[in-house]
Amino acid sequence: MAGETNIVKLIKGMTPKLNEGEYVFSTIKDVSSIDRKDVLGEFKELEGTTIIIERRKADALNLEYEYIASWITLMIHSALDAVGLTALFSAELAKNNISCNIVAGYYHDHIFVDKKDAEKAMRALNNLSKHYD
Repeated sequence: MAGETNIVKLIKGMTPKLNEGEYVFSTIKDVSSIDRKDVLGEFKELEGTTIIIERRKADALNLEYEYIASWITLMIHSALDAVGLTALFSAELAKNNISCNIVAGYYHDHIFVDKKDAEKAMRALNNLSKHYD
């Protein structure tokens, strides 16, 4: 099933969902040292593999991290080649002084914001969506 590409439909229907829990970004040299089912996401970089993992699991594994995030999922099935969605919601978050780290999955966009900004980010995203009604 193809994802949505129409920017108006994407913004109107993005329906942000705040997932439970706290998430961290950590870097590891050896991915075999981590049970992959515990990892929410990963990206290989020259310096090591960045993983996104629940904070409690990172603590149990004695992983280092600096940033504690909340995870927001946009519930619309956005196409990977859709133009403008990331730009619009990241600009709206920036207007509200909220940094964001974005991961595009096959079905949804996922936004990681500082834990302290989670509710503020949800309000900003919902307000953006209502603006397109």
